[in-house]
Amino acid sequence: MVSAPQKREGARVLKARRIPERRIATLLGISRTGMRYKVRPKPQDHLEDQIRALSAEHPRYGQIRIWALLRRAQVVVNHKAVARLWRKLGLQLTRRRPRRKVRTGESVPRIAEHPNHVWTYDFVFAWTMGGTSLKFLTLEDEYTRESLAIEVGRTFKALHVREVLARVIGERGVPKFIRSDNGPEFIAMEIGLWLKDQGIGAHLIDPGKPWQNSFAESFNARFRDECLNGELFHGVPEARVISQAFRRRFNEEHPHSSLGFHTPNEFAVICASGALPPNPRDLSPWATPGARRTRAGRTQPPPSGGPDPALGSHPCVALSSVQAMETLT
Repeated sequence: MVSAPQKREGARVLKARRIPERRIATLLGISRTGMRYKVRPKPQDHLEDQIRALSAEHPRYGQIRIWALLRRAQVVVNHKAVARLWRKLGLQLTRRRPRRKVRTGESVPRIAEHPNHVWTYDFVFAWTMGGTSLKFLTLEDEYTRESLAIEVGRTFKALHVREVLARVIGERGVPKFIRSDNGPEFIAMEIGLWLKDQGIGAHLIDPGKPWQNSFAESFNARFRDECLNGELFHGVPEARVISQAFRRRFNEEHPHSSLGFHTPNEFAVICASGALPPNPRDLSPWATPGARRTRAGRTQPPPSGGPDPALGSHPCVALSSVQAMETLT
């Protein structure tokens, strides 16, 4: 299909050969007004600088999340304009080759229906510069996507896992269920008896089906991509400071697409106020009436007429390894 700019260029060539305008318009299927149209691009230098700065601050964010950050900063911009500038600046992230997965059975049993309904925990591994292993225990609320705890150590026993759960329960209350894989720390008798005493149902996913614990896997992938892969740890104290900084940043500043690009903390406040729609995804600009579906079945957001005041504005602060070491000293 020939685009309008290509038709205008063809008209310019034919016009230079002294072919009448009416004949050109008939041949190319374009109006004479369209032939004379001149593109007047808007100056977007300031927007390019903002996109470049946000991309440098969040190197693992894609164009959609950068667009969400601009909206949160009260910048009136269409997502398609951000996509054009994103390509122009060459900021596209390298696409990962998807692995083929054979999925059978139930996807995510016992879907969370409200805050504190279902928690999930899992382990993530990393290494120090000396080659010793680090083990991170991550705990999340599946409904609000809040990171409730990130604990780090060289080893973890069931007693330590129980202490972390007891501390978070003392701060937030008792969940209905807690989901995990079949790791030895999670299936230990000590943990099972303690959860039963607390009135918490333990749901263990089926062996070999990590997608049943998709919320934990999603958070851990984000944790590794945005934090662990970009840091060099000298030891457990530094890893503890950096992981806690990531947890605060994730809860307070990370716009989550499935929460309407609200942060987990903002979404928790919406839940507490009772202003939550029946489907949390209705908060997303993807679900607004102006959104349209593509041929692939995915939705695209409508052009933004202005920033959503509910998105708020939060400064983004990152903590590097150097800053973490200064904090420790």
